[in-house]
Amino acid sequence: MASSKEYLDFILEQLSELDDVTYRAMMGEYIIYYRGKIVGGIYDDRFLVKPTKSAVEMMSNADTELPYDGAKEMLLVDDVDNKDFLRELLEAMYEELPAPKKK
Repeated sequence: MASSKEYLDFILEQLSELDDVTYRAMMGEYIIYYRGKIVGGIYDDRFLVKPTKSAVEMMSNADTELPYDGAKEMLLVDDVDNKDFLRELLEAMYEELPAPKKK
């Protein structure tokens, strides 16, 4: 099942307090970038983030889910209604994320 544009728009609005949040459509889903680094994505209308140390600490009870078959597990963000939490989460994750690969 592909993710809806409406859910993408909702998540982008929730992340609107952060500078430089972008997305890229990929096979009916959306990859979410923060300041050029991949933080996670929207898969089947679920906001999933990479399981960085800070994300695991901030969401210690989060479910781990597969974004698609064959992928690495990611953390399901349940508290998508809390803009402050989402801002803090992405800011905390940023330094732990790998730099974008050179093309």
